[in-house]
Amino acid sequence: MNQNPAIVPEPSLPDYVALSSAIKAWGAELGFADLRITNAALDAADAGLQSWLDAGFHGQMDYMAAHGSKRTRPAELVPGTLRVISARMNYVPRDAAPDWREPEAQRLQDPAAAVVSVYARGRDYHKVLRNRLQQLSEKIAAAIGPFGYRVFTDSAPVMEVELAQQAGLGWRGKHTLLLDRDGGSLFFLGEIYTDLPLPVDAPVAGHCGSCEACIDVCPTQAIVAPYRLDARRCISYLTIELKDSIPLELRPLIGNRVLGCDDCQLVCPWNKFAQKAVLPDFDVRNALDSSSLIDLFAWTEAEFNSRLEGSAIRRVGHERWLRNIAVALGNAAKQKAGDVAMLAALNARAADSSALVREHVAWALEQHASAGQQQP
Repeated sequence: MNQNPAIVPEPSLPDYVALSSAIKAWGAELGFADLRITNAALDAADAGLQSWLDAGFHGQMDYMAAHGSKRTRPAELVPGTLRVISARMNYVPRDAAPDWREPEAQRLQDPAAAVVSVYARGRDYHKVLRNRLQQLSEKIAAAIGPFGYRVFTDSAPVMEVELAQQAGLGWRGKHTLLLDRDGGSLFFLGEIYTDLPLPVDAPVAGHCGSCEACIDVCPTQAIVAPYRLDARRCISYLTIELKDSIPLELRPLIGNRVLGCDDCQLVCPWNKFAQKAVLPDFDVRNALDSSSLIDLFAWTEAEFNSRLEGSAIRRVGHERWLRNIAVALGNAAKQKAGDVAMLAALNARAADSSALVREHVAWALEQHASAGQQQP
């Protein structure tokens, strides 16, 4: 007797609306402040990106011009990508005072203080966010089975702010950073490129209005127009991305900022709503919120690598670290010309093995000599 072949039921598809809600709940459990979903298409950003590149505003960041259209077409970077899960994670240290912006502004006026951008004082955010996004992806897989995905955090040709804006995590401020009404701009962004056809979230309207505080406060006037940044003048670029000598005309404008710059964020009215981190990873390490220029300038390369293990600062390297601090010590001459301890620190590095360091130390010593001659 012939038997009918067994009927194998088709696997049921996930309830993507319910899955989207679950993903957002899991994201919150993992420490993300918010998480939204968008289409994997940024065609509208092509013209703006090309215009920025054509103007040369990317400076030595050659990676911004590489990879062709993959930056604005996620499916070309990760084949099969249908959606991008965009997430943000707050980084203001957990023990920051309620008025934390005020002491930050005061340190900028202290010529002996070494100012390190808030984001870089704790653990390397690349590792923290990638690990958490991977955990989120594994939670999704546990719920629905294997699926296609790849996680990113400030890596590969990914337009993070554009994707986050499109997903509704916030709007792009005039300083070009993402802003959120309930969280300001002091957060990291990360993404999961996925082949899941999840429902997408809607963008939000911008709320900068006529405010141009970020443009006005920029020490080097790097924000050349609303929403347009010449990275070559940005202190974050000069102290982190630039591999060569810092241009002479920009050195005095750097002040005591030795890594990064938060000025445009400190002055932004929306950052009165900035939220503290929920993870201990972004707690301050190595007293980078209170160190002096002389203290940090004394670190040997071995100390630099040891103390900053697991920190994003290590990618700058000891040589550029010393270059930056030398400039800040030179700028201190405006208020502390001839300071014995500063001169001793600079002279100790005057014969450094690095030509880059020697050049900036010589400049700093010249600033002290010149300022000393001008004093009555």
